[in-house]
Amino acid sequence: MDRIISVTNLTKTYKNTPALKGISFNVKRGEIFGILGPNGAGKTTTLEIIEGLRVQTSGQCAVLGYDNISESAEIKKKIGVQLQSSKYFNHLSLAELLELFASLYGKKINPVEILKSFDLEGKAAATVKELSGGQKQRFTIATALAHNPEILFLDEPTTGLDPKARHDMWQLIKGLNRSGMTIIMTTHYMEEAEFLCHRLAILDNGQILKLDSPQSLIAEISKIYKISFFTEDKISPDFFAEFQPKKIVLEYPKAIVETENFAALPKILNKLQKEKIRYSFLNVKSATLEEVYLQLTGKEYEG
Repeated sequence: MDRIISVTNLTKTYKNTPALKGISFNVKRGEIFGILGPNGAGKTTTLEIIEGLRVQTSGQCAVLGYDNISESAEIKKKIGVQLQSSKYFNHLSLAELLELFASLYGKKINPVEILKSFDLEGKAAATVKELSGGQKQRFTIATALAHNPEILFLDEPTTGLDPKARHDMWQLIKGLNRSGMTIIMTTHYMEEAEFLCHRLAILDNGQILKLDSPQSLIAEISKIYKISFFTEDKISPDFFAEFQPKKIVLEYPKAIVETENFAALPKILNKLQKEKIRYSFLNVKSATLEEVYLQLTGKEYEG
C-alpha cells in the first residue's frame, strides 16, 4: 500500500499554547488509520489541518501528493469529511440534501441508491430532524461520500450513540473500507479503535506516544493471558502447576491464573471439567488498549 497522507513535524500553536508538538505519521491507501486520545490531545486539530480547514504553525502535510496549504482546493475535491456535528437545511429532504452536496462538486447522483447503501432508503423524503441519532450519523457519512471521494475522515463517528447504533456504525465503517475506502478517524473509545483500525496513533498533549497496529501495541505492553472464575471447590496452586503459570491468585471463591502460553487456556478449562471443579463467571482476556494507554501516560484514560 502506498502513502496517501504524509505528515511531517507538524506543529500548531494557539495564542502561545501548543496544540501539536511536531507529530509525524503517514496513512496508507486502503487502511483505517485511527487517532486515539482524550479531549484536548490534538486529534481534531490534526484532522482539520490535513483536511485543509486549518493551517499549521510549522511542518508539512501532503494528501494524495497535494500540499495542504497551497493546494488545499485540490485536496477538498478528493476527500469526504464527517464532522463531530453538522447543520442542514431543515426544509430539504435527505434525497434533496444529497443532491445538493453532490452538486457542489459538479456531480449528478441517484440519491436513493446512496441512501440504500446506508439503510436509509425509506427516509428519502424525510428531513434530518425526523431521524434517530444513529440514522443522523449514517446520513452525515452519506453526505461526505456523495461526490465519491478517495479518502473519508471521521471525527468521533459514534459519540452519543447507544450500543446498538454504535455497533451498526462499526459494521458500516468496516464495509466502506472493504469496498476500498481509505479512512482516517478519531475516537474516544478504546474498543472502537481496537476493532476498526489497522493502525493507530496514541496522541496525548499534542504528541504521538506510540503508533502501530492495536495488536502490536498490546503485545508490546503485555503478552500475559488471564483466566479468572468463581468456584465452590477448594483448589490448591499445584492444580495449575503443569501449565507453568506466571501468577496464581486463589482467594476463595475467586481464582485467577496468568500465563504467557495462549494454548494453556483450553487445557486449563479441560482440566477443570475433567476434575469436576464447579466454576462460574468465567472470564478470559489479554491486555487491552486501555492498559497500553495507562502504561504510556501513567494516567487513566479520559475518553
